[in-house]
Amino acid sequence: MKRIIITIVASISLISCQPKVEKSDAYGNFEADKTIISSEVAGRILKLDLHEGDILAKGQVVGQIDSMDLYLKKMQMHAQISASRANFDQIDAQMEVQKQQIENITINRNRVKLLLEQSAATPKQWDEVDGQFQLAQKQLVSIASQKAALEQQISAMSEQLKQIELSLSKCTLYNPVQGSVLNKLSREGELASPGKTLYSLADLSNLNLKAYLSGDQLSKVKIGQKVKVLIDGSDNQIQSLEGQIVWISESAEFTPKTIQTREERVNLVYAFKVRVSNDGRLKIGMPAEIVF
Repeated sequence: MKRIIITIVASISLISCQPKVEKSDAYGNFEADKTIISSEVAGRILKLDLHEGDILAKGQVVGQIDSMDLYLKKMQMHAQISASRANFDQIDAQMEVQKQQIENITINRNRVKLLLEQSAATPKQWDEVDGQFQLAQKQLVSIASQKAALEQQISAMSEQLKQIELSLSKCTLYNPVQGSVLNKLSREGELASPGKTLYSLADLSNLNLKAYLSGDQLSKVKIGQKVKVLIDGSDNQIQSLEGQIVWISESAEFTPKTIQTREERVNLVYAFKVRVSNDGRLKIGMPAEIVF
């Protein structure tokens, strides 16, 4: 009888000494805001110097796409612009000749006008010389319009040249944002096309823990609220981190398929995200718990 009593007392003492397990309010998985980097031009990938896990700085050169075709188009456009500019000298020479002709006709026109006033010339002579003067003026305007049209043509080619130079600049691949490479989806020697994904990356210094709230929990949380995040540590020890609620869904949805029980599947829940600073322990897809 004494042994039974001692055993019961020992069991009660053992249970009372066990640490109290903290009940979590929500469960979820870590995710990151991914950035998909795609090619903006077509061409063969000559270089893509990155590997999965590499940390890339913003503006870092990571690759090169073959730009020979664009370079040849640029040289061709320069040649066309130079050839068009050479026509300016010819047009200017024509304008000078035409101005001299107008000057000569003007002298003759004034002479005929004076003779007409003295009745020493006929109206027909005046009509002829005045017609020559009017025609020469119109020819000068025509030559000037040719020059204006040539200037517009050169301006259009200059804009095309700017587009080619912009495409050339895009052949050098610059990493647009700082982050860690998650997936390398293209390799050297492959053909790139506008919109083809080259790699994806994300800033892993902060991860978002996406979880779900029930309707009765919604009033307990707010944007900016500090919460406790629990993750599995080594030796089955629970590790605690601090997080901050940064987003709460405006609309309800059915419980995600990862929740398998029938009772929970039919419930409406609200998604929310908790931003957690990552010291290297957190990984994308890693499960965690949240305590408000």
